[in-house]
Amino acid sequence: MAQLADLINLDISDCTEKIIAEYIWVGGSGMDVRSKARTLSGPVDDPSKLPNWNFDGSSTGQATGDDSEVILCPQAIFRDPFRKGKNILVMCDCYAPNGEPIPTNKRHGAAKIFSHPDVKAEEPWSMVFLMVHQSKFRFGIEQEYTLLQKDTNWPLGWPLGGYPGPQGPYYCAAGADKSYGRDIVDAHYKACLYAGIDISGINGEVMPGQWEFQVGPAVGISAGDQIWVARYILERITEVAGVVVSFDPKPIPGEWNGAGAHTNYSTKSMRSDGGYEVIKKAIQKLGLRHREHIAAYGDGNERRLTGRHETADINTFIWGVANRGASVRVGRDTEKEGKGYFEDRRPASNMDPYVVTSLIAETTILWKPSHSNGNGVAAP
Repeated sequence: MAQLADLINLDISDCTEKIIAEYIWVGGSGMDVRSKARTLSGPVDDPSKLPNWNFDGSSTGQATGDDSEVILCPQAIFRDPFRKGKNILVMCDCYAPNGEPIPTNKRHGAAKIFSHPDVKAEEPWSMVFLMVHQSKFRFGIEQEYTLLQKDTNWPLGWPLGGYPGPQGPYYCAAGADKSYGRDIVDAHYKACLYAGIDISGINGEVMPGQWEFQVGPAVGISAGDQIWVARYILERITEVAGVVVSFDPKPIPGEWNGAGAHTNYSTKSMRSDGGYEVIKKAIQKLGLRHREHIAAYGDGNERRLTGRHETADINTFIWGVANRGASVRVGRDTEKEGKGYFEDRRPASNMDPYVVTSLIAETTILWKPSHSNGNGVAAP
C-alpha cells in the first residue's frame, strides 16, 4: 500500500512536459458527474486551446447505441488537487456530432442568457453568503449535502437503523458527539481553494451529518462551472474516504431539515443607490413566475418545501426581511443600506446551477410580464 501511495503521489513534472487533463461533464441524469482523463503535450491555461473529445453517450443515458458519440467541448480550467503539478480539471459541456447541444447540456442555454447585452450590463452576481467590505456586497450559492455511510446509506455518525438526539446542538458545532465528517469537509475546502474555485466558506448544518459549502462571488456562467467542479471534487474525496455524498433535498423524512442550495443574487442596479426598490421589483417578478422556477429548482423539492424546517410551502411565494421561512429572504443589511442582494431559498440541493442562476437572471432582467396582478406574492 505504501508503494501504491507513492505512485499516486508521483510528481511527473521533472521527467516530462506532458500533463494530464481530466475532462468533466454532467451525465444523463442531470445530477451525476462523469469524467475521463487524457494526456496533453504540455500545460494549457486557456480552454479554447484544448482539443474537443468524445465519449460513449449510450453508457451515460445521453445517446442511443446506434449513434452513441457525444462531443465534449472544454469550457473552464481548474488546477487538479489530486494529481497536482500542472495537471488540470476541465469542465466541459456536451454536443451531438452535428454541433447541436444535447438535452442535458444546460450550460449552453445559460451561456446565451448571460451573454445577452442587457444581462451583461447588469453584471449579475450569483453567490453564497454575504461579505461586507466598504459597503460593497458580494454573494454566492450555498450548497448543502449529506454524508452517508457507504454500506447502509444512513447519515454519517447516526446509529445504524436509529436516530441521534433532536436537532439543535449540531449546527456549526464541534465535538465527536455533534460533528460528523469534518475531515472530509476540510479536505474538500482546501482542495477547492487549490483548484481555483471561489469557495467562500463551510459549516456544519442543522441535521447531523449534513454540511454546506459556499461558492462566490462568481459572475454569470462561472457560478455554474465552479459548483459543478466543486461537486466533482467532493465526489472524489468521499470516494477515497469510503463515504457517500447525497444531494437529495430531503434524505431523511420527518423532523429533520432538508438540503437546499440557497442562491444569493444581485445586479449592478441592486448594488447601487436606490437598489432596494430594484430588488423589490425583481422579487415581484420572481413571484409571478413562481411555478416555473419551482419546476426548474430540483427534483424531489416538494419533500423539502413543506413550510416547515426553515422553508416556505412549495405552492406559496412569500418574501420577507430576515425571514428564513420565506421563499426569498432579504438581509437586514440590505434593508438598512437601501441596496445589496437577496437570497432565493427555494432551490434544492440537487439543482442544476446553470439552470437556476440563468433563470433568475432571465426573470429579473429580461422577462417583461404582460400584466402584474400580484397574485400569490406576499410581502413582509
